[in-house]
Amino acid sequence: QVQLVESGGGLVQAGGSLRLSCAASTRTFSIYYVGWFRQAPGKEREFVAAIRGSGEITYCSDSVKGRFTISRDNAKNTVYLQMNSLKPEDTAVYYCAAGWRYSNYDRPYAYNYWGQGTQVTVSS
Repeated sequence: QVQLVESGGGLVQAGGSLRLSCAASTRTFSIYYVGWFRQAPGKEREFVAAIRGSGEITYCSDSVKGRFTISRDNAKNTVYLQMNSLKPEDTAVYYCAAGWRYSNYDRPYAYNYWGQGTQVTVSS
C-alpha cells in the first residue's frame, strides 16, 4: 500500500505561483509513476501532469503546458508540481496519484493510490 499526502495549496492572485508537494509513504517510491489531477466544482477529474519513476519523462496537459512543471525527488519520496502564471481557471482541488503501470497516464482509472487533495484557489 502507498499513502499519499498533498500539501502546498492556498489562495493566490492571478499570475502568481504555488508549489504543490506529494509525499509518499513507501520505500519503493521510485518504481511508481505519479500523476497530478484536479477537480473543480461540477466538473470531472482532469489530468494535469505525470512523471515516470525515473523522473526523466514527464507529460503535461495542453491547458497547463508552459506554466506547470512536474518533478520528483525519490530520495525524499516526494513529487512536486510547480505552478506559475496561475489563472482563475486553475482553481480546483489538486490530487496526486500513484500507479505501477505507466499506461493511460491521463486517465484516473490507471492509478492505484490517491491522496486526499489540496485546495488551490486563484482569484482574479
